Amino acid sequence: MRALVFTAPGKAEVLAVTAPVAAAGQVVVDVERVGVCGTDMELFSGEMSYFGSGGSTYPLRPGHEWCGVVSAVGDGVDEGWIGRRVTGDTMVGCGHCRRCESGRHWVCADRHELGITDGLPGALAEQVAVPAAFLHRLPGAVGATLGAMVEPGGNALRCVDAAGVAAKERLLVLGTGTIGLLVALFARARGVEVHLIGKTPHDLELPRSMGFTDAWTRDTLPAVPWDGIVDASTGHEMPALALDLVEPGRRVVYIGLSVPPSLIDTRALVLKDVTAVGILGASAGLAGAIDAYANGSVDPRPLVAGTVSLDELAGVLAGHHRPPGAGPKIHVDPRL
Repeated sequence: MRALVFTAPGKAEVLAVTAPVAAAGQVVVDVERVGVCGTDMELFSGEMSYFGSGGSTYPLRPGHEWCGVVSAVGDGVDEGWIGRRVTGDTMVGCGHCRRCESGRHWVCADRHELGITDGLPGALAEQVAVPAAFLHRLPGAVGATLGAMVEPGGNALRCVDAAGVAAKERLLVLGTGTIGLLVALFARARGVEVHLIGKTPHDLELPRSMGFTDAWTRDTLPAVPWDGIVDASTGHEMPALALDLVEPGRRVVYIGLSVPPSLIDTRALVLKDVTAVGILGASAGLAGAIDAYANGSVDPRPLVAGTVSLDELAGVLAGHHRPPGAGPKIHVDPRL
């Protein structure tokens, strides 16, 4: 089958690779759609920290935001999965350690991250093998575009839950990329007053077109109390800004990562009695994201700039071209 392979930093090729066979406990999925995210860009460039720790090596097959149809099952897997449209958890824990047994498999020390770390090739291919225990069924209302947005949506939903803001309270989201805008969508669906910060006035055009009129740059941000803050940016100075702006006794949620280390003053954290929460992975938010997409309370489709083929994606990653849409997310259809 055909698959996208990162062969070295800055190099991506579509290669003929061996098609997956469902091992015991696994299914094979015919891939319909895959999203490309910042993690994939870091894997492509070689900046991903997992290369330094040995968790990821080249050649690497990426793709962890996906959906498709189950076409084969391995030993011990219910054949009822065949023909089901599904997506799956990126974080695949060992299943028997203390963290997995307590329901925190996404921080398992021996986890595999599909399409990110070594051990589970990703979904930017015609087919992908996935452990059946980590599948989520997709209802008919969740088509290919929505299905490939479940993984980032799960991350965003976890951020909104962690921020602890109620209807009519005020949430500030730092960053207008995919995760920032998804956080805004999930929070708005709960009746929260959502504000966003972008780097430039141009960054505010898409959120405003989606109905988020309270979109600002740092220079224009109003001086009002913020009941919760989600930092979905990549600026190394933004975590400290979030801590400075949030109301005492409330919560700051960190999901964005900067390349250089970012610092906060823990004296401010203590003296303001602020709770800081880090979010890694969508696992606990996947089911809720599927439900929100299915019932129409959240529609992330305006975030998708367009859909390309595997062959076109290599050029997109190299910066030669990109789909014409305004959204930050690029999707891939491996069948094209």
